[in-house]
Amino acid sequence: MAQQTLAYRRLFSLPGTRAFTAGNLVARLPMGMFSVSAVVMIAGSRGSYALAGSVTATGLVATGVAGPWIARLVDRYGQARVAVPATLTAVLGSLALLLCVHEGAPDWTLFAAYAATAATPNVGGLSRARWAHLLRDDPAALHTAHSFEQAADELCFMLGPVLASFLTGTFFPEAGTLTGACLLLAGVLLFTAQRATEPPVQARSKGPSPLRSPGIPPLLACFVATGAVFGSMEVVTIAYADALGHRAAAGVVLALQAAGSCAAGLLYGAMKPAGLRLAQCLRAMAALMCLPWLAAAAAGSLTVLAGALLLAGMATAPTMVTAMTLVQRRTPADRLNEGMSLVVTGLLTGIACGSAVGGWAAEHLSPAGAFAVPAAAAGLAVLIDSVPVPGGRNRPIADSR
Repeated sequence: MAQQTLAYRRLFSLPGTRAFTAGNLVARLPMGMFSVSAVVMIAGSRGSYALAGSVTATGLVATGVAGPWIARLVDRYGQARVAVPATLTAVLGSLALLLCVHEGAPDWTLFAAYAATAATPNVGGLSRARWAHLLRDDPAALHTAHSFEQAADELCFMLGPVLASFLTGTFFPEAGTLTGACLLLAGVLLFTAQRATEPPVQARSKGPSPLRSPGIPPLLACFVATGAVFGSMEVVTIAYADALGHRAAAGVVLALQAAGSCAAGLLYGAMKPAGLRLAQCLRAMAALMCLPWLAAAAAGSLTVLAGALLLAGMATAPTMVTAMTLVQRRTPADRLNEGMSLVVTGLLTGIACGSAVGGWAAEHLSPAGAFAVPAAAAGLAVLIDSVPVPGGRNRPIADSR
């Protein structure tokens, strides 16, 4: 434990890292708030969960499309020059959605307003780019930084929905969206104000885009499959809890999966990554994702399922950290933010597909049998990774250059 604490203490002893991390965390917390807040706000006002789901799905698709273009602008002009106006656009979109709902505007205005939130910059990617710049000569410390960032992702997506539910239920339906917009703007302003740690803009190379870099397309396919694990697990867990008459507890059960991933990410960050391969992480994830399926089928208990999800979540962070490290090392330095944003696009695509397939399985199979979907998605990631490709994608991350 002392050694693990020392690794993170050294990480944040670097000048400026605490300041940009504080802004980064504030800006990322709303990412777990916006969808829940929008669904509660729209469904409460219009009486239609179908409309609320369609609006949030539109925002998800728009984010996946716009993300790489915004990241490309960041690579070309710098973080502060692009992230601040992009965030202002996204905040105005959130406020427009709030006003349209409050004033009873036509349904199409909700789609237009929420689509504007796709301008939200990938703050997690911006933070990872700063670590890559600061620790470019220290692979072990960079591994710790990537692990911390993954743990921060899990923490924000664990706390965000809880905070959104509390705000919308305690105060007024628009409170979650309003608070999220304020946190996003304040966090990005604090983050981009730390100019000393901002990576310098590099001259544009004539190399291929990250999407055509050797080894990147199969990695992105792995991220799509991993996103399908996340999306399907959320839907089938809610359906399973609902079948047991405990739908309100589904959020707590899912939070345990994120908690397991967060804890594993922090522990993984203090380990030396030498000799570890992505294939090993994916196989561990595929094996552990079978636990919820077995627990749901054999026990029929939400408590047992919660324990299985806690264990299953522990394979997520190491897998994501290892894959993100490989993406970073396969991406041209002048297009790092674009490469990181493509990862987000892959994950969002997988989440959307996983949610759809998981929902179908929960309705047409059985709530317990539907847990086969995330297990199958994890297995698909293993199969994708097993296909040999040029570029040495399956080498240990410590040996990847």
